[in-house]
Amino acid sequence: MKAKFKTVGLWGNLSSGIVAGPAAEIAAHLGECNVTALCLAQENVAAGLADVPALPGAELAATVDLIVAIGGDGTLLRAARSVATDEVPLVGVNLGRLGFLTDVSPEQMLQIIDSVLAGDYIEEKRIMLEARLDGPGQTNDPMLALNDVAAKVGRSGHMQDFATWVDGDYVNTHGGDGLIVATATGSTAYALSCGGPIIQPAVDALVMVPICPHTLSDRPLVIPTRSKIEIRIEPRFDDRAQVSCDGELLGEIGADDTLTISVADRTVRLLHPQGYDYFELLRSKLSWGQTERVPRGPSGS
Repeated sequence: MKAKFKTVGLWGNLSSGIVAGPAAEIAAHLGECNVTALCLAQENVAAGLADVPALPGAELAATVDLIVAIGGDGTLLRAARSVATDEVPLVGVNLGRLGFLTDVSPEQMLQIIDSVLAGDYIEEKRIMLEARLDGPGQTNDPMLALNDVAAKVGRSGHMQDFATWVDGDYVNTHGGDGLIVATATGSTAYALSCGGPIIQPAVDALVMVPICPHTLSDRPLVIPTRSKIEIRIEPRFDDRAQVSCDGELLGEIGADDTLTISVADRTVRLLHPQGYDYFELLRSKLSWGQTERVPRGPSGS
């Protein structure tokens, strides 16, 4: 039996009228359904949400049964990292551009929220990465990423050498602007723009993608999710590079440091409306096969 959601958290930039409007509409609707609504605490929350109790991110995640992330994919990524410890399920309302993760339209959000509250949804578990920096002077805690971990040059106009190992075996030294390690979820994000493959979310794989490699034969590499990846940089024009997780800065890696990336022991629970189809999503977001012809079904049907 699927869970019943009694308390729902609203996550997004609630100081923005574009986000606060739909959030206030959802909060009012939840009240009509006898479901408690809470929102993410932040400064300058819009007037329509003034009466909705607010909690900081970690406390909100520990209190609610469900998070509704309102915004773009970046909003859902930030929510996912915050709720991962509690494995609170997420629904994404798309107010952004592509919306690979936030797959509910504002026009359908109340109808789909009703379906979710009634237990009528598709649940997916997505893996996360954990990135850790080790070395002299490194004090940052490990960070989680749902999409990707990226190591990139910090100075424009200069490339860097990124040496990589997988499970202790040397792979290559990638000369270029950086390196991305992405999950299947993240294969349609930054990694895709750098020429990486699209990996269907159920496939048990990670991908390492060079960013603007100097050697044209330096291509993306697909590896098992059980792999442990280590990245070090070789001194060149600059002996430091920036490391980010889903676009949020983890820290800098120096010539004496090691960046270690592996699959985290936590997962993200994404709830989709009935009828969710990953391949239809790809066709829609990437404008594939735009034609008036209707394909025949399997076996010529």
